[in-house]
Order: sequence, then C-alpha cells, then structure tokens
Amino acid sequence: MKSEKTLTPKLVKKLWLAFIGLVLLMGASYIFITGYFANKHSQETTQRLNAEVANHVIAEKFNGASPFMEDGSVNKALFGDLMHDMMAVNQSIEVYLLGKSGEILYSVVLDPEDKDAAKNVDLIPIESFIADGGTRFILGDDPRNPGEKKIFSAAPYSVDGHEGYIYIVLAGKKFQEVSDNLMSQYFTRLGVGATLLTMLFSVIIGLLAIWFITKNLRLITRTVRKFHDGDLKARIAHPEKSDIEVFAKSFNEMADSIVSNMDKMQSIDQLRRELIANVSHDLRTPLAVLKGYIETLQIKRDSLTEEEKDEYLQITHDNVDKLSNLINQLFEYSKLEAEQVVPVKEPFSITELSHDLIAKFRVIAQKKEIELELDNPEENCLVFADVSLVERALQNLIENAIKYTEPKGKVTLALHKKGKNVEINITDTGTGIPVNEQPYIFDRYKQVDKSADSKKQGHGLGLAIVKKIMDLHDTTITVLSKPKEGSSFIFNLPAYQM
Repeated sequence: MKSEKTLTPKLVKKLWLAFIGLVLLMGASYIFITGYFANKHSQETTQRLNAEVANHVIAEKFNGASPFMEDGSVNKALFGDLMHDMMAVNQSIEVYLLGKSGEILYSVVLDPEDKDAAKNVDLIPIESFIADGGTRFILGDDPRNPGEKKIFSAAPYSVDGHEGYIYIVLAGKKFQEVSDNLMSQYFTRLGVGATLLTMLFSVIIGLLAIWFITKNLRLITRTVRKFHDGDLKARIAHPEKSDIEVFAKSFNEMADSIVSNMDKMQSIDQLRRELIANVSHDLRTPLAVLKGYIETLQIKRDSLTEEEKDEYLQITHDNVDKLSNLINQLFEYSKLEAEQVVPVKEPFSITELSHDLIAKFRVIAQKKEIELELDNPEENCLVFADVSLVERALQNLIENAIKYTEPKGKVTLALHKKGKNVEINITDTGTGIPVNEQPYIFDRYKQVDKSADSKKQGHGLGLAIVKKIMDLHDTTITVLSKPKEGSSFIFNLPAYQM
C-alpha cells in the first residue's frame, strides 16, 4: 500500500527550522537565567559569610593602634599591615577607610594618580547593610570601577574624635578576574550540556507533538481522498474527539454542503429538463394551431365565407395571446427563480388594490356568468410589502379561480386583519383539487388533472410564480380544497403599523 504523505517537504522544512530556532532560544535563555541566578547566589553567599569582616577589622586592629596619626593624617603603616594580613587570607578583598560623608580617606589598592577612581562611596547601601546586620543582599560602589556594583562588608568606627566607616569590597579586581575566567568555562560547559539536554527533550516532545498532529491529519487526509474518489458518504467519525476538532467539523460541514448542493443541482437539472419538455409542448400547441389556421386561410381563402374567415382569425388571435402570455410567464418565472427580483417593500392599501383587481376581472367573470366579490371592503387594510409583486400574485390567483369555476359559480377575495397580519383569502366554487395533488400544485407544470379539458389546463406557471412571490415576502401560501366543492388559497402579509 502506498504510504500517505501528510506533510509536504516545504512544511517539514519550516517546522524543523522553527523547531531548531526554538531549541536554540530555549537553550540560550536557560543558560542566561541559570548563570544569572548562580552568580547572584554566589555573591549573596560570599557576602553572608563575610558580613562581619569589617567589624572584626575594627575590633582587632583599632584597639591596639589608631588609624589616624597625631596630626590627623591616616596611619598608612597600619593599613599596609592590615591589607597584607587580609590579602594573605583572601587576595580578592579591598579595604577602604571612609570618612563620615563617604569620602575615601585611604586605601592601599588605590593609585593616587588614577584619575578614574572614585573619590566617594555612596553611603545609602552602607547604612542599609549596617541597619540589617548584613543579613540582606546589598550591592555597593566599587571605587576602582565607578558605576559598577560589588558585594561588600562595612562597619562604623569612632576613634580619637574621628568618625567614618571601614568599607571592604569582598569581590575585588582579583576576584573579578578569576570569576570571569571560571564563569566563561562554566557557561561553556553549561551551554553545551544544557543545549544538548534541551535538544534531546525538545526532539522527544516535538516528535510526539508532530505524531499526534499528523495522526489526525492522516485520518482527515484519508477521508478527504475517499470523498475525492467518489465516496460522498465519507465523513470523519466523532469529530468532537479529534485533537484538531475545528478542521474535522469544518470538513464534515463542507462535505455536507457539497453533497447538498450536488443534490440541488441534480434536482434543478431534472426540473430544467422537465421545464424544457413542458415548455416545448405548450409552445408547440398554439404554434400548431396558428400554423393550421393560417394554412387553411391561405389554401381556402377564396372558398371561405367572411364569417369563417373572422372565426379563423379570432382563433389565431386567441392563440397568439396564449403564446404571448406563456412567454411572459416564462420570463417572469426565470427572473424569480434566478433571484433577480428584489422586493421593494412599502406600505400600501391592500383594500384599494383588491378593488382595482375585482374591477379588472369583472368583465371576464361576467362573460362566464361567475360572480366576483370582495369581502370586507369597508375596512381599509394597510400592508407592508412590494405592491407590484402582491398585485401579480393576486392577479394569478383570481385568474386561476375564474378559470376553474363553472358558470353560475362564485369567486370571493376576502381580507381580514388578524393581529399583526392581514389574511388574504381567494375562494372559488370550482372543480376543486384532489387531496393527493394538493402538495404539488405550486410546482412548475404540475397539472391538476391530466384528463381534464385542455382549455382548463393552465401553463403550469401561474401558481409557481405565486409561490416564489410568497417566498420573497417570507410568508407561505396554503390551499384548502375538496373535489367539486371549490378551493381556497390563503396567505398573510404583515399589517403596516402607523
């Protein structure tokens, strides 16, 4: 079986580059953070261990000899011996004699000609150190390197009227040199070790993460390929349990939409074929009649009486009207189905529109001896809808009712306001509609009775147009009918609230 490539080489390359960059960043961050806190720990430990050094210096050296000469100058010999003794034990220590204001009175390590050396030491860290008893980690000034901070020990003195501080830098220049050398070696070892260890664990985590991600991607890939190969029922089972739930659900929804659209396209294609077949039939009938009567007029022109000629011309005229009406309906329905018609809703009087339609169809109804009536005309009902589309729907319904109503029958257009809606009801006393046919009467070219008189069979688009108009107004139309008892077509429009 051919293996499936879930990830493309380009994506794999990007993942590895991002992965390596992340590992290097993690390693560098780990080294920096470890080194920083290790250095802080070392400094704090050194300061804690040597916190009392300054007090010991004062206790041991200042009791037997004064740090100042009789003329007030510094006893340099004493400090020379002091520095020698202390450096024998710890070469990193630097001792400074400070005045009361923090000025540097003397130090063996300071070169008098060094102009860059500091002349004063900030007393705030010293006073905080003395107040806390040396228990808190505090950094002070480094006189040999102004601007830098070092760990220190400090203690106040008061001898022969002189006051100040013994200030001892615990990490002097020698300490810094050794520390920097050791730190570089430490960072090298730590860097290599930490990087290798980080890469090892990162590789394991990365491979596990990629495996989990590609596990779900492989499942989705297989399902997509099945769908691509024609298995339209292929879906990802239990998408909510997937690690990439969003993608799984999105694919299932996409597949459902595609299948639904394909079904709709097949249905539309089937309806289109039926439409073409029915239109061809309905166009052929009036055209055949027209051709037959025109040929008769041409062949028997001299032998026909004037009355026969007038009759043939009238029949020709009626069939031209029928053909023209069919073509208009086809154009109208095509626009509605293609959603090229956008309703322009506005308030208007459905009562006045109904009066106009009743007057328009009264002549046709009278010719068939049908009573045409408007129920509840005294109430002026206002609705919010597209007046031209509503007029077209009512016209089709009234025309349809008159067509299927026998002479001496009755067609009623009733208006009733019910709550926030106006109910429109077109009722006739015609032939009625069989119960099994009622669900299909709004479909294109669904004839009510195939065996009925062809003169009473419409072109199958009138009610379909009405249904489309109702859809544009977000309302429904229902039919109540019994064979030989007539039919009622009912729909609602929103009443206009002034």
